[in-house]
Amino acid sequence: MLRFALPRELSPKRALALPCVVSLALGLSACAKSVSTSGLKGEAKAAAETIKNLQTDVTAGDEEKICKNDLAKALVTKLGASGGSCEKAIKDQLTQVDSFEVTVEAMQVSGSTATAHVKSIYSGKGRKGTLSLAKEGSKWKISSLG
Repeated sequence: MLRFALPRELSPKRALALPCVVSLALGLSACAKSVSTSGLKGEAKAAAETIKNLQTDVTAGDEEKICKNDLAKALVTKLGASGGSCEKAIKDQLTQVDSFEVTVEAMQVSGSTATAHVKSIYSGKGRKGTLSLAKEGSKWKISSLG
């Protein structure tokens, strides 16, 4: 279970970034054990590999790699707007991650954006969610979680 202690007063930047941090925590927890990309090909498989890389970096607790290699620049900026850095926001959330499996059930690619429909098992219960990805240069990166 994720728990957050909120300060009495939030700066406008922190208030805007807070939902992003909460969503990121939920998304990271969905990547904590393993990611299956079987059945995907081409750009869909390439985008799904980003989720696998995120899983690897989450498992390793490597917040620097997560921010630099796995997350889109806009998401890194939002996380940094919470009054610290992307790395600090990720580090704070990694302590909340439980281990469970994730399967990429479907990947929809449209030009330089993609949406992954994922299913995870968390505390014995199935959960479905989506991850949005954006292509930055030649690499797919996580642009939002929800």
